[in-house]
Amino acid sequence: MIRRLEVPWPVGRGGTEAPAFRVLAVSDEIDPALEFAEVRRSLGRIDLVVGCGDLDPGYLAMLGDAFMAPLLFVHGNHDRGIGWSEHRHVLPDALVDGKPVRVGAIRLAGFNWPGAREGRADRDDLGAWMQVLRLAVRLIGRGGEPLLLISHVPPAGTGDVPADRYHRGFRAYDWLARRLNPPLWLHGHSPPAACLSPFDRLGATRVVNVTGATLVELQPVAT
Repeated sequence: MIRRLEVPWPVGRGGTEAPAFRVLAVSDEIDPALEFAEVRRSLGRIDLVVGCGDLDPGYLAMLGDAFMAPLLFVHGNHDRGIGWSEHRHVLPDALVDGKPVRVGAIRLAGFNWPGAREGRADRDDLGAWMQVLRLAVRLIGRGGEPLLLISHVPPAGTGDVPADRYHRGFRAYDWLARRLNPPLWLHGHSPPAACLSPFDRLGATRVVNVTGATLVELQPVAT
């Protein structure tokens, strides 16, 4: 089932007449419904496809092509090995950790699974802190423009599975969210069956587990 969510998105007073920015966010599990053209057409216009990790390159490429939309993604812990290396050419490069990019009127930044891209996908808490530091440095003097954050792993204590160390969120991300207050943080990694809800809050930030597929409409609101 494709979940749907509307999120207020702060803009200047002159931008409230713009249509909602529509993001199809996917992660971890293929949503069978998206393999049918009729279902894809029913979703209407998609302005951006976002991948939060652990999905086959061919599937991500299919979504970008089918919706004729830009595709941005971060790597998850399973995005490695011969399967990925053989089909990597069908995708653009993954987002650079902590480097903001712009799609239309939306500014966003992403965090890949931290650590080595080959071999075992060991948890790397220090690597997460380094990602956060890179973003913090890049945002110095950039003002208060809202930022959409995407990652594979969620912030610690929000949308994660605290009892499972491998599926526990990163404290570095929690630290960043509490100081940056982004309107929205999209992630995957957390098994839905182990979470009470895919929707959570961290202060002013909506934290959404997009495992499977979620259609997010960013509705312009005056600041």
